[in-house]
Amino acid sequence: MLGWSAAVVGVVVGVRLLWLLPATWVAKRLHKGSDFDEEIPMSWRETVVMWWPGMRGAASVALVLAIPLTTDDGSGFPARDEILFIAFAVILVTLLAQGPTLPWLVRRLGVRAEEDSGSELRRQLAARAAKAAKRRLREISAEEDLPEDVLEILTRRAYDVGARISPDTVDEDRREACAQRVERLRTVQRIQGEMMSAARHEVLSARSEPGQDPAVVDRVLRFLDVRSLR
Repeated sequence: MLGWSAAVVGVVVGVRLLWLLPATWVAKRLHKGSDFDEEIPMSWRETVVMWWPGMRGAASVALVLAIPLTTDDGSGFPARDEILFIAFAVILVTLLAQGPTLPWLVRRLGVRAEEDSGSELRRQLAARAAKAAKRRLREISAEEDLPEDVLEILTRRAYDVGARISPDTVDEDRREACAQRVERLRTVQRIQGEMMSAARHEVLSARSEPGQDPAVVDRVLRFLDVRSLR
């Protein structure tokens, strides 16, 4: 029984690898140059990592336990005990052997997530966005006579465009300065929101006072609402 179980475990694990390698190759060939966004392993190392954690669990237990005890003629289901034993052996081996060794296998093969390429693309887009913002600011500055203080503020905000998309595009000083400006802006927006709320409540309370014109009060409330949205 143990020999049969070891053989079945080897077949189950080996067949999965033999199926994944050509299936991955075919999938890459079929999707080459297409716009499908599917998680297809790009190398044999990634395929091996995907193959190794093919562990069995609840579904396998449910399937083997669904085997009936007897057949239609009332006799015992042939080799039911052996099937149960082999199934549980496969489950235990794959869970206890493949599961804990997966991190070691990933490190051994040097498989890493594609975060670097995404970060690099983010940095490139951040730099392009900041350059576009500064270019448009120069065009407007050439057409309009902007005050120096306004031009300085807008120039900082042009740099902030790239820094907020990808902080790695700017040095530490600019990154820290951008974070401080963002924090100040949030503080101003929060306090300004509370101020506009207090102003609106005051106008609403004035509406119930004698001699107030409701139409005028409504116009003032609309003005405050527009200011709040801005």
